[in-house]
Amino acid sequence: MKTLGDITKKIRSKNAGPFTLTIDIFCFDKEGYQKIIEILTLKKISNLYKVSQDRIKIFFIPKLQIVKITLPRPETQGSSLDRDLHGASYSIIIEELSIR
Repeated sequence: MKTLGDITKKIRSKNAGPFTLTIDIFCFDKEGYQKIIEILTLKKISNLYKVSQDRIKIFFIPKLQIVKITLPRPETQGSSLDRDLHGASYSIIIEELSIR
């Protein structure tokens, strides 16, 4: 079975401030971009990251074939509970999302 990471050019995550993460999904082409738009729903992202749907924002940028997702960090950046200071490891969760 393929994963989202298999059908994209690159997926990265990073901090968007001390309380927020951003995940960028770069697609190879328009067909892949369309497939990703169909796959990624608020509900699916909410389940993956254990965040309520009303706290997630998805931005579709068709001219660049990019999808941008913004959600709250599980812990404040730099706090004693923070396990990823730069927010770089959160992309792995969505990269491994199984697709049909």
